Order: sequence, then C-alpha cells, then structure tokens
Amino acid sequence: MSKIIIAVGTTRPPKLKALQEALSIFGPVLESSATFEVIGEEVPSGVAHTPLSCAETMSGAKHRAQLLEARAREQNLPWSFFVGLEGGLDVFFDGEKHLVFLQNWAYVSNGNGYSAYGQSGSVLLPEALAKQVVDDRVELGIAIDAFAGERGIRDSHGAWGVLTRNLITRQDAFRVALINAFAPFFNAGLYRGTAPDAHHREGSSAAS
Repeated sequence: MSKIIIAVGTTRPPKLKALQEALSIFGPVLESSATFEVIGEEVPSGVAHTPLSCAETMSGAKHRAQLLEARAREQNLPWSFFVGLEGGLDVFFDGEKHLVFLQNWAYVSNGNGYSAYGQSGSVLLPEALAKQVVDDRVELGIAIDAFAGERGIRDSHGAWGVLTRNLITRQDAFRVALINAFAPFFNAGLYRGTAPDAHHREGSSAAS
C-alpha cells in the first residue's frame, strides 16, 4: 500500500485536524489503495494578520502552499500535495452600513501544475466585533477572545464556534473548505473537461 504525504502550511491543531477529518471522508475516493500522512509546517501567509477581502484571504492560502512547494523542491521531500489554509473577512457595503463576513479558504496543489481553491461559506460578524477588526485593525484572534471573554479561542472552536454557538467550529469550516478544494482531485473525471490531461494518478488533475 502506497503512502501519500500531504504537507499543510500550519501547525495549528484545528487546521490539522480539519485536514485529517476531510481525508477520512474523501481519502478513499482520492486514492483507494493509499494511506495518508499529514505533515504540518509553519509558513507565513504573506498577507495581513486578518485579511479584509476574499482576494487577500485566497492569496494567503496560496502563498502558504507555494512556500511548501519550494521547500519540497529544495530539500527533495516526498510530499504529494501542498495545502494552504487562511481565515479572513470579506466586507460588503449595504448603503452606508458595512456587513463583515468571516470565511475560510483552502488552496491545494500537487506541485505539478494542478491546483484548486475551496471556500467554507460565511458567517456575519456582530457590528461591535466588526468595528474592532475592520476599523480599529485589531487581530481577529485577539478581538474574539475579548469579545467572548475567553482565551485561546483561535486554537479551539474559533470565532466560528463563538458566532454559531459551536454549531460550526473553526475546524468544521476548514474541513468544508478542504473538501471543496480537493473536489477537482478526487472528482477528476468531472473536472477533466476544463483541466489539462490527467496526471499519473486519476486524483491528480484539477481546475486551477
């Protein structure tokens, strides 16, 4: 049985557990005869501590994965997939009022030119919390601790858990983003019409 090693650009437990959970769902479809190993490597996002747009959040996720790809090339590491995860905000204006949504993004690459993004969905921030993060530029991880009267929320249930009363946690949101990002890999036949020719493994082709 072969082993597929997936490198993810973080060492934070909710993100790593989200990938492990996602793999338990789609892993057998991605490669039925393989086992999977997740390796966490801390790399910078290259964007603000709390991205304030969809584009910036996506860029942060992609940047993390690209740094992992570069590290694998330089050190000749046997990693098959490279994953970047980023949480951030998206700001919409409704007249004079701005609506701020929390969302998570995943970016997945196989290092051979195939890649895809996946998103978690969004949840609205309360106005007081949105003002702190958007207007006062307080990091979301710090602001949510003060807002909820807790400590270390980012490494547990996250802002998602606070806002949804733990119906959806940070880990849950990243799991959804990861499943969505891996869809063009484990559902390659559906995406092949818009993707280049299949790689050596069916699960390796994806929309970029």
